[in-house]
Amino acid sequence: MDARSDDPRHLLHTTGAVAIVVGIVVGAGIFKTPAMVAGITQDHGWLIAVWLAGALVSLAGALCYAELCAAHPHAGGEYHFLCRAWGKHLAFLYAWSKAMVINTGSIALLAYVFGDYMTRVVDLGAHSSALWAVAIIIVLTVTNILGLTIAARLQTAMVLLLVGGLAAVVVAGFAVPAAGLTTQQAPTWFASTPPVGMLGLAMVFVLLTFGGWNEAAYLSAEVHGGPRAVARVLMLSLSLITALYLLANLALLHALGLAGLATSKAAGAEVLGRHFGAWGERLLGVLVALAALTSIHSTMIVGARSNYALGRDWALLRHLGRWQAGRGTPVNSHVLQMAISLALVVFGAFQADGFEAMVEFTAPVFWTFLFMVGLAVFRLRRRHPGVARPFRVPLYPLTPLLFCAACAWLAWSSVSYAAIRAAVHVSLLVMLAGLVVLGGLLLHERLARHA
Repeated sequence: MDARSDDPRHLLHTTGAVAIVVGIVVGAGIFKTPAMVAGITQDHGWLIAVWLAGALVSLAGALCYAELCAAHPHAGGEYHFLCRAWGKHLAFLYAWSKAMVINTGSIALLAYVFGDYMTRVVDLGAHSSALWAVAIIIVLTVTNILGLTIAARLQTAMVLLLVGGLAAVVVAGFAVPAAGLTTQQAPTWFASTPPVGMLGLAMVFVLLTFGGWNEAAYLSAEVHGGPRAVARVLMLSLSLITALYLLANLALLHALGLAGLATSKAAGAEVLGRHFGAWGERLLGVLVALAALTSIHSTMIVGARSNYALGRDWALLRHLGRWQAGRGTPVNSHVLQMAISLALVVFGAFQADGFEAMVEFTAPVFWTFLFMVGLAVFRLRRRHPGVARPFRVPLYPLTPLLFCAACAWLAWSSVSYAAIRAAVHVSLLVMLAGLVVLGGLLLHERLARHA
């Protein structure tokens, strides 16, 4: 892929990049996962240990991505890494799954979360949540089309509000009397060890809550400071996220106790209500809506860049590969992403269960491709030893091996879960459709060469 005058420029500062990554990762999950993990582990020590393990695995992955971004910076992110390591056919299938379901499905589902909250404020009728979802997708897409600088500033403001809200949960949790001293004996850490399978299930939920840091790869060609800046962005983002998650869990444990946290349906709302009263519980609804907004906005930013990379590689999709240099954004890619997301919102309005399944059960595809990205660290070192690597994975090869093992295990776990729900066919259908489209693109290229 040759450089062009309308290529991405270094318009994104570290603060904006960190805000985008934090916005993707810190979603509504942090308000639900602690209770689920507490119920699975049934032990204070193992609860915190699982969250630390999730942070460690995420850090290992982030270090792998930092090397790939430093050596091969490109707005195509993971698509570009897969393309260089395994060829553009495999990379196309990954970009296809992201464009059709993984990214756009996430945008649509999060838009529904926002719509559910806004419906409590202003009810628009029978399909109120869907109408709010459509509205927010259009508004945030327009914001991105106006330019990366504007989008990054909006994202930074929303993330600051979200972090402030989480800080309020932490403060409230530590401010109320300790549950362990009033309703039960003082907690004993590591008093019992859950079965390995249960710890594995807890890790699945924790890693899902940490998920999204990998999207920083799509910003590697746009961050001020050159290739090494992405490593700084990833480290800062994960440090902030880990600190927030650990503090939130410790505060919830302090306020509710292990048993109380494990049985709570809305732990954050309960803690805020105890400290701030009724309006504190309503604050959590605002935080959930804000978390949905930040995740939607961040996913839009990185998702459009994956579509842009497709347009650079395939002649038939060249309109997606146009970059508005002055605005620092791929406008056509954003419009396509918006159209698919809106179509999924409409589909979800009439078939909610099928829509959620279509998104949820593409997890096997996602983790399998992430495993391939991890292997790309080894393959690209061997294939391109002369490429400058301003940042190298520390403790190589142990760090990428840890990341690859985690991805392989999560892929297997996702397949097993999908099989239990008799929904493996959803992943297969997505990939089969991608193979059909890939065949059409290859046929078009062949005909063009012989024309």
